[in-house]
Amino acid sequence: MKQINLKTIVFSAVILAATVSGASNAQDGPQAAPHRARADAETRQAFSPDELRSFCALEPIDTHTHVFQSAPAFYAMLHRLHMHIVDICVVDDHAKFQKTLLPQLDAAWEVVHASGGQAALCTTFDPFGFRQPGFAEAAIRQINQDFDRGAVAVKIWKNIGMELQDAKGQYVLPDNPIFAPIYKDIAAHHKTLIAHVADPNTLWQPPNRAAPDYSYYMEHPEWYMYGKAHPASKEAILRARDHLLEQNPDLRVVGAHLGSMEADFDEIARHLDRYPNFAVDLAARMPYVMKQPRDQIIAFITRYQDRLVYATDLGLAPDANPAAAVKEWEETYARDWRFFATTGMVETESHQKVQGLGLPDAVLRKLYHDNAVSWFPGVLGSAGEAR
Repeated sequence: MKQINLKTIVFSAVILAATVSGASNAQDGPQAAPHRARADAETRQAFSPDELRSFCALEPIDTHTHVFQSAPAFYAMLHRLHMHIVDICVVDDHAKFQKTLLPQLDAAWEVVHASGGQAALCTTFDPFGFRQPGFAEAAIRQINQDFDRGAVAVKIWKNIGMELQDAKGQYVLPDNPIFAPIYKDIAAHHKTLIAHVADPNTLWQPPNRAAPDYSYYMEHPEWYMYGKAHPASKEAILRARDHLLEQNPDLRVVGAHLGSMEADFDEIARHLDRYPNFAVDLAARMPYVMKQPRDQIIAFITRYQDRLVYATDLGLAPDANPAAAVKEWEETYARDWRFFATTGMVETESHQKVQGLGLPDAVLRKLYHDNAVSWFPGVLGSAGEAR
């Protein structure tokens, strides 16, 4: 297959973006798209009134969150921003609340039911029981119970590939045959698999304070693979994910965190070209998006505007302060919106200044709404998606 290089598509994509943007502004008039104005350089603040109107008009969807506290202030924020979320469960034996599945599911379902239609659930299964007889059958029963209650997706997490080991000490990878019946069942129910497999390159490399993920692997040494005895390589894990895609062409798969290919947008492009059943979300990888050359990332987003799904990886733990969480969530949404929708200077998480992309309205709607509806059928409920 011919290799794709983003530089070869920059010119045409930028011209297309400019044409669409210009046509939109010419048709709608100068007052119809207030987010086109240059954003204030100070970005660590909530939405301005004009920004909020433009943002809310899209009925935005964040397809990657972890909310396990039913807090009125949080629901009020969702309604104020017209924000819809996918609330994701994972089994993490390193996290107190996520060591077992059922308590999280109960908490997440409470959030879904109390959200007034603003939240949908992504369920999961406990992979740590993979050696037990009847593992796949039990996982499928539990998943299907959640499908019957309205769950829109199932997540597999990085402990598959980075933690689980078989009786011989070999790491269990995402394409292990033990999981095959589960993937087939998800596809048969026309649901979506969210695949967070592997992690950024920096977790396999010597410590680097300049890496965007440095603080993460300092806080979570259990996932720092560098120096561990015989870990599975990131390349092997991603090859297993690709094998999963090839084995399940009817299964919709959203690769969390830019599909763990965050350091190479040409590689992401090659995967999106190769696998029509594959999309990627942006959760927790905005620093990588923001560091790309502006013309190249505009070209990338324009070319793959149907395959990129907005997401953050924001959370609300059972013991978190709801007021602090609401502030963090709204500031994150406002910063990301300014980067995508305006041409002003935006401050990154590492306090660098980058120019916003000023994406056309049609592309913004796909990024923030349409793609989520397409890749996560049912995310708005039948009434919301019939509009």
